[in-house]
Amino acid sequence: MAQRTTDDQPKALPPALESMTLLVAAVIVHDKATNRVVLLQRSQNAKFAQGMWDLPVGKSEPGEPVTETAVRELYEETGLTVKPEALKVAHIIHGAWGVEAPNGFLTIVFAAHEWTGEPENREPRKHAQVCWADADAIPEEFVNTTASALHRYLTGGPEVSLDGW
Repeated sequence: MAQRTTDDQPKALPPALESMTLLVAAVIVHDKATNRVVLLQRSQNAKFAQGMWDLPVGKSEPGEPVTETAVRELYEETGLTVKPEALKVAHIIHGAWGVEAPNGFLTIVFAAHEWTGEPENREPRKHAQVCWADADAIPEEFVNTTASALHRYLTGGPEVSLDGW
């Protein structure tokens, strides 16, 4: 007879838990009319890539759909609000290893062309600034994985990046 659990979730097998890949969401807020994107610059206190530019990005909470992660992180970091259904998949980054992800990470990079609010730095401990940047003048000092995703999105390049494989 098959074992049943008292809750609705089946019991995860240990190997699946041990190999968990960190799920991350990033958002490219792209104002097509002016060809600008929202970027943030990591502060000197950031956990990694201090002083580097990046997209709004963050880790999924347990049980959180990646679209909700994108909406939540974008709002927490920039004050911008997007609807989950307005997000379009722009790029996927699969990293073999990350600072907080010894078993690797998968970053779903979304593009948003509709939002409400103006970008502001809502996490000054983590970020030096949040601003609009001209899509033709992306700063050089950019986190390499998200820089690649942003450039590929803007130029219609490959939609999947592998990092560290």
